[in-house]
Amino acid sequence: MVIVTVRENEPFEKALRRFRRKVEREGIRKDIKKNSFYLKPGEKRRLKQRLAEKRRRKAARRASRKPMMVKPTTPPPV
Repeated sequence: MVIVTVRENEPFEKALRRFRRKVEREGIRKDIKKNSFYLKPGEKRRLKQRLAEKRRRKAARRASRKPMMVKPTTPPPV
């Protein structure tokens, strides 16, 4: 449960902003959205697989973008 106490002489908008940040940090909106409707077990499994694939693609994209550290090769001794 998120509790925000409004301080003396504090604007309501500032307290509301703090409340929204706390709600976001605790993942309450995400949880409500997830449980707002029933998902059949098969649908839940497919959704989980899609999200895993999305994470893998994102990680691959980041890995390909990251500059690789290549050791400079020294010429063989003559």
